[in-house]
Amino acid sequence: MHRHPDVISSLQSELYDWRLWTTRAVVLVFAALAGLTVVAFTLISDWASESFNVMNAAVWWAPLLITPLCTAAIVWVTQKYVPGAAGSGIPQVMAALSTNKSAASLFASVRLSVAKVLLTTWGLLAGLSLGREGPSVQIAAGILHSARRWLPKPGVVSDHGLLMAGGAAGIAAAFNTPLGGVIFAIEELTRKPGQRSNGLIMAAIILGGLMAVSAFGNSTYFGVIPSEAIGFNLLGPGLLVALVVGLMGGLFSRLMIVSLSGNSADRFSRFRQKYPVYFAGACGLVIAVIGVVTASGTFGSGYSQTRALLDGAVESSPLYAPLKFVATWLTAWSGVPGGIFAPSLAIGGALGSDIAAWTGHPHSATLIALGMAGFLAAVTQAPMTAFVIVMEMVSGHGLVLSLMACALTSSGISRLLSAPLYSTLADLQLKRIPPEKPVLETALADR
Repeated sequence: MHRHPDVISSLQSELYDWRLWTTRAVVLVFAALAGLTVVAFTLISDWASESFNVMNAAVWWAPLLITPLCTAAIVWVTQKYVPGAAGSGIPQVMAALSTNKSAASLFASVRLSVAKVLLTTWGLLAGLSLGREGPSVQIAAGILHSARRWLPKPGVVSDHGLLMAGGAAGIAAAFNTPLGGVIFAIEELTRKPGQRSNGLIMAAIILGGLMAVSAFGNSTYFGVIPSEAIGFNLLGPGLLVALVVGLMGGLFSRLMIVSLSGNSADRFSRFRQKYPVYFAGACGLVIAVIGVVTASGTFGSGYSQTRALLDGAVESSPLYAPLKFVATWLTAWSGVPGGIFAPSLAIGGALGSDIAAWTGHPHSATLIALGMAGFLAAVTQAPMTAFVIVMEMVSGHGLVLSLMACALTSSGISRLLSAPLYSTLADLQLKRIPPEKPVLETALADR
C-alpha cells in the first residue's frame, strides 16, 4: 500500500537543500547560455550566407575559385586541430551518450563548440550546401555538458542528461521550436528511459529553445505555411510525395553511410583516405560548378529557395532537387563541419513542388510541406521529430494528420533501403576512442 508523502518534510527537504537548488540554477543558467550561443550562431550564419550571396552576385565566377579553396582549407584545419568537429554534430552527441565520462570530451566540449561555430560559418561563407541545425546540437551539448564541473551535488542530473538536454536545446533554438527539441531528445538522443522523466532536463531543453523565441519572436523557421482542408484530392498526390521522398531520402541516407564509412573500395574513397584535403577541394569545385549552372540555386542551406517556393514567388526547376541532393552529399563527403537538416528540407520541399506541378494539384504549399516532413523523416529515420518541426510551421491543424502519415510512411520506406543514418555514423565516431591499455601494460608503465 502506497503512503501519501509528508508535505512538511517534503517542503523542508526541498527548501533547505542548497546543493539541490544550486544544481538546478547551474543547469538552467548553462541551458540559457547554450540557447543564446545558438542564437548568436544563427545570426553569424545568416551573415555568412548573405555575404556569399553578395559576393556571388557581384562576381559570378568567384565560387569556382573560393569554394574549392575554402573547402580544402576547412578540412585541413578540422583534421589537424579539431577532428571531433567534422560532419553534422548529431552523431558526435549520440556517441558521447554511448560512452564513458572520460571519452565524452572527444565528441562534445566547449572547444569543439567554438570550432563548430567558426568552421560551419566558414563553410556557409564558401557557399557549401550545409545547414546549421546539426552543428547547433553539438554546440549546445558541449556548452551544457561543461556545466558538470560546477555542479555541487552529483546524482541530480547525469553527464548523459546534460548532453541530451544540450543537444535537444540546440535543435529547439535552431528551428525556434521548443516542442521539436523535446521530441528530438526522446526520439533520437534518449537511450535510457529513466532520463525522459527528469523534469530538470526537460526544463533545460525548453529554456534553451525559449532563447530563440526571445530573440526572434514567435516566428517560425520558414514563416507560416498555409494549410488546406483535407480531401480526397490530396490522397493521390500525398501518397506520391511520401513514396518519392521516402525513396530519395533512403537513397541519400544509404549514400551518406557508404561514403562516410570509408569501407568502399572505389577509387574515390581510396583517394579521399589518402589525400583528404585534395579530395575536399575537388568536392568544392564540383559544388561550385553545380551552383553556377543552377544560377546559384544550390549554394548554401537552401533556406531562401524553400521560402520562395512556399511563398509562391518562384517555380522549382525539375533539376533543382537532384542537383541539391548531389551538392549536399558532396559537401558532407568532403568532411567539412555542417548539417543536413536545412538542405533536406529544401530537397523535400522541391520534390513536393515538382509533384504539385506534375499532378496539377492546386495547393502546392501543402505538397511542399509534406515533402519537407517526408524527406527529413526518411533521411534521419526520426519521423516524429520531422513531423513536429514542420507541423509548427503550419497555420492551423488541417495538415497535422497528413504530415504525420507522410513522415511515418517515408521513414518506413527509408528503413527498407538504409540503416539509420545518425546511429550508424555514431558507431563510426566511437572508433575514434583510443583503445584502453591492458592492465599488465598499465601496471608496468606506473612503475
